[in-house]
Amino acid sequence: MKNKKICLFLCIAMELQLVGCGKDVSLHNSISSDPPPVSEVTTVSEEVTLVSEVIPEPEPEPEPAPPTEEEIRRSWVPVVEIAESPESVDISSNCFEEIDRIISADVENGFSSAQLAVIKDNKLVYQNTWGCVNSYNPDGTLKEDRVPATNDTLYDLASNTKMYTVNYAVQYLVTHEGLDINTRICDILGNEFYEDTIEVHYLGYEFPGLEAQQEWKSRLTIRDVLCHEAGFPADPRYHSEYYDPSIDKRVDAPVNPLYVGAGADDKTREQTLKMLFKTPLMYEPGTQTVYSDVDYMLLTFVIEKITGQDLESFLETVFWEPMELDHICFNPLKKGFSPNDCAATELNGNTRDGAAFFEGIRTYTLQGEVHDEKAWYCMAGVSGHAGLFSSATDLALLANLMLNGSDDPDEAFFSNEVIDTFTSPKDESHQKWGIGWWLQGQEKERSYYFSSVAPAETFGHQGWTGTLTCIDPTRNLVIVFLTNKINSPVKDPAVDADAFEGSSYTTASLSFVPKLIMESCK
Repeated sequence: MKNKKICLFLCIAMELQLVGCGKDVSLHNSISSDPPPVSEVTTVSEEVTLVSEVIPEPEPEPEPAPPTEEEIRRSWVPVVEIAESPESVDISSNCFEEIDRIISADVENGFSSAQLAVIKDNKLVYQNTWGCVNSYNPDGTLKEDRVPATNDTLYDLASNTKMYTVNYAVQYLVTHEGLDINTRICDILGNEFYEDTIEVHYLGYEFPGLEAQQEWKSRLTIRDVLCHEAGFPADPRYHSEYYDPSIDKRVDAPVNPLYVGAGADDKTREQTLKMLFKTPLMYEPGTQTVYSDVDYMLLTFVIEKITGQDLESFLETVFWEPMELDHICFNPLKKGFSPNDCAATELNGNTRDGAAFFEGIRTYTLQGEVHDEKAWYCMAGVSGHAGLFSSATDLALLANLMLNGSDDPDEAFFSNEVIDTFTSPKDESHQKWGIGWWLQGQEKERSYYFSSVAPAETFGHQGWTGTLTCIDPTRNLVIVFLTNKINSPVKDPAVDADAFEGSSYTTASLSFVPKLIMESCK
C-alpha cells in the first residue's frame, strides 16, 4: 500500500503539471481503470496540501518608506574634511604662522582671547584659539586664575547673529516654502503693526504726523526690513527709561516713550512686540539706509509667526541638528554650558564701568549671557539681531552653506538663485549692502572688515563684541574670526563709555586675518 500511495502522489503531481501546460490528461487512466479507495484519495489530497504550504507564493517587496524631513536635510549637508595641510588647498602655511605671531603677542600684552576657523574647498584648513575665557577682574586688573580658551569655547557673536538666524531662516523659507520677501509685514503680524503707532520725535528728523506714519508702516515689506531701509531708528533703547530719543542721549530722568522694561523674560518679550508696533519710523521707507537692530528684532517675530515655532527651535530643526552642530545656541547657560565654556564680555555688566544705569541693569561680568542690552533685557536672550553664541568651527561650517547651494532647490538648504539674490547689491547706488549681508563691492567699501585685498564678491558680517565672518566665493573660502575684545576695561567712562582698551590691539582690527589669508592663496 505504501508504494501505491507514492506512485499515486507522483501521478497527481504530473497531472497538475500537465494541466498547467494546457494538456487534458486522465490521472485515473494512467494508473488503473478502477477508481481508488476514498481513503487513499484523501491521503493524497493531504499530501498535496502539505506541498502547497511548503512552497508559498512569493510576496511583493514592500514599498520603501519616504525619507523624513530630517533625513532630507541631512543629505544636503556638505561633507567637510580635514585638509592635509594648507598647501593642499593652495594656501601658504606662512599666513597662519604670521597670524599666530600677531595674536600671541597681543594676548601676552593683555588681549583677552581669539578663535579662528578657516574652510576652503569644503576642507577645514585651520582652527586655533588664543588667550583665556575671562582675563580681567571687575576692577580692570588681570585675573590670576585665568582659564584658557579652547576651540570649543563659545563666543557672543553680537550682530553676526543677524545673518545666521534671520537671514538663514528667510533664505530657507524662500527656497523651500515659497516665501515672497515682498510680502507686507502687516499681512503677517496684523494691522496693529501700523495702527498702534505713536508719536515720537527723533533727533534730526521731523515727525510727519500719525497718518503719514501709519501709511509708511502699512506698506513695509520683509525686503525693506532686511535691507535696513524700513525707516526704524538704529537703537531706541527699549530697555532703558533713561534715554531721550529727541536728543539721542542717556539722561537722568525716565523719559523714554518706547521703554519696554528690563525683565529679561517671556512677558517682557511679548511687550517688546507690542512696542515694535508702536515704534514710529524716522524716515520714509526706501529713501535712506540706516543700520538698525530693530529691523532684525521685528523679523524675529515675523519668522516665528510664519513657522509657528520660536526662532531657536526652528534653527535647531532646520540647520543645527541635521548638521550635528553642538556648539551653537542662544542662552548657553540654559543649555548645559558653564560660564567657563564661554568667552566673557563686559567686566561690569552693561554699566560701561559705571557710566550707564537703568532699572535692572546687570553689574557682574557677563559670561554665557548675551551682552547686547535689547537681546537680553527685551528679548529674553533669543533675538535675530543679537544673542547667538558659537565656536568658530561650528559657525564656519554653517557659513559654508553659502558656498554649497544648488540649481535644484530640493538638493540644498539654499538655491543658487536665492544665494545670488541675497548677496548681490540691493540696488546700483548701494554696492556695500546686499539683502541683509554686508558686501565688499566694487569700491571696496567694507575693507575695514574684509581687508583691502578681498574681491568685490566677498560678503559676510561683523559683530560689536569683536567677531567677523568673511566669505569669498571666488576662492570658495570661509573665514570666521571671533574675539571678545570688550572683555577689558573702558578707557575713560566719562569721555567715551564705548571705548574699551581691548579695541586698541591689532587683533581687534579683525581685517588683518582675511588679508593675510587671501594674500597667501595661490
